[in-house]
Amino acid sequence: MNEVRLIDAILTVRFESVSAKAEEFEREYSRLGEEEEDAIGQWMRVAKAKGETSESDPVVLHLLVELYRKMDRLENLILHSAPERRPLAQTGEIGRIGFEHFELDAPLLNPGERYYGRIELPVHPRRETPLYFEAVSPVLARITRIHPRDESEWGAYMMARERIMIRHLKGHE
Repeated sequence: MNEVRLIDAILTVRFESVSAKAEEFEREYSRLGEEEEDAIGQWMRVAKAKGETSESDPVVLHLLVELYRKMDRLENLILHSAPERRPLAQTGEIGRIGFEHFELDAPLLNPGERYYGRIELPVHPRRETPLYFEAVSPVLARITRIHPRDESEWGAYMMARERIMIRHLKGHE
């Protein structure tokens, strides 16, 4: 196996083996991916395609869309219509991450087994990232399936952690 490059990161993953509840996990994975396809997101894509946003500041537009989504989530919470997340059997602490891998602090995985999990990345906007992964070893997991938006956020978070590590190393030279 090629050497996997990992960067220090402190995250929590909730997960469970896919074998028993594959259909339930697939429904949740799809539903969480569809949250990206909300009404305001669709409206924004259409407006961009028509060129209606060319005169607007993209950062302000992004913040306004996220503010709308947050208000929508609050309304759903108040009205008890927020989608429920299924409880997952295990929780693990992630100590290091790579572009396609992550490493747990404790040996909780069975090599070769497939898992479904959720990770909350400390990015804006905060949201749970659903993913499928396969255990390479009792502590090392390879991400096998993740939504495109989440994949780009994962990569951006990993690069940000790498920059922090480089700055820290330069400060100690």
